[in-house]
Amino acid sequence: MENENAKQEKWYQSMTVKMVLLGILGLMLMIPLALIMEVIRERSQNAESARAEIGNLWASAQTVTGPVLNVPGTKVIADDGRYVTTTMHMLPDDIKVNGVLVPEIRYRGIYESVVYTSGLEISGSFSLTGYDEFNDYSWQWDKAYISLGVSDNKGITDRADITIGGRVISARPGAVQTDLFDKGISFPLPVDVSQIDEFKGDFTVSLGLRGSGSIAFAPVGKSTEVSLTSEWEAPKFTGSFLPAEREVTDSGFTASWTVTHLNRSFPQVWTGKNYIPSDDAFGVDLIMESDHYTKAERSAKYGLLFIALTFMVLIIIELRSEKRVHIFYYLLVALALILFFSLLTALSEHIGFNPAYLISSAATIGLLTAFFASLLKKRWMVLLISGLLTVLYLFIFFLLAMKDYAFLAGNIGLFVLLAVLLLVSAKYKLFRE
Repeated sequence: MENENAKQEKWYQSMTVKMVLLGILGLMLMIPLALIMEVIRERSQNAESARAEIGNLWASAQTVTGPVLNVPGTKVIADDGRYVTTTMHMLPDDIKVNGVLVPEIRYRGIYESVVYTSGLEISGSFSLTGYDEFNDYSWQWDKAYISLGVSDNKGITDRADITIGGRVISARPGAVQTDLFDKGISFPLPVDVSQIDEFKGDFTVSLGLRGSGSIAFAPVGKSTEVSLTSEWEAPKFTGSFLPAEREVTDSGFTASWTVTHLNRSFPQVWTGKNYIPSDDAFGVDLIMESDHYTKAERSAKYGLLFIALTFMVLIIIELRSEKRVHIFYYLLVALALILFFSLLTALSEHIGFNPAYLISSAATIGLLTAFFASLLKKRWMVLLISGLLTVLYLFIFFLLAMKDYAFLAGNIGLFVLLAVLLLVSAKYKLFRE
């Protein structure tokens, strides 16, 4: 009977059984890890909602299209006098935009968003040519007008006037028609048919425009040149065309684009809704570099790695010192490691990711070091575990900072770590037959 009891006790304390139980425990711990990642995503969505709300109140991301010269026309299609109407759209020969973006951080609760106020100087020239292929229409030149597309009129900060042909014309709200864009402003520009050949189309427009997040421009000229400057140090150039020249420093950025009519997907003159110039727009996003939610979620994906490596070290300690650690303590250690990611997310919302990572990792390492010091009673074991945790947290932090090379560095680091574990287990013959 005593032999059977001894065998049963030996079987229960078998390291093989314990490793199986730890494997099952590790799989179960993926549930709280998944819940924490879901909380991070939810907080990230709340931040996006706050940014959208700020944008709706201030002004949303802006896309500027134009100016465009528009001429209404009609065409008789039947002997009984039935006719159709359309609008001819004529783009400028050349257009230049010079803009200065003044960024500002706005808050909604604990969430923040970047908005801007811009001063745009738009100049160029129109020529009344290229509409000969549409001579089957009767064009109402006396009802011609210029329209300027602005994706959110709420962002216009001052009265906008256009100076063209020696005349100063005040803007009217609305784009008149929606062939090119849904929102914007317009300028009535009746043209005397008898003086079309003498038409002088040089124009200038000064536009104060607010927006949030980004600003973009449609390449409406045969030659489109856009120059932007800002004090924002984290631009992201987006759209159909990248800047021909750009300079980004800690004090801001400057960027310039040059686009010709051969680079875009629409002609100089057309009728109706055949083309949407904003589809070829280009511009810049003022991004928030400290996207702590993305970094927190990425770090949480390494949670199982933290748990597995810590378990592995504890198992090695047990095999080397014959000091048994109850599986309940493994669970407590794993829960402390998981709580790190929740603490990191909560702190980063208030103090930023890097300080939050430092505080959360120091608190977790300190807690586990104190725990193992009272549990194992051997200094070398405590130093080994705390050293491992410190290396792991530093490794993950550098992975998050490397961005483009994170995947490569992560694989190299894991390979080196696996090699170390293989060498250690082989050298000390941790598992004997």
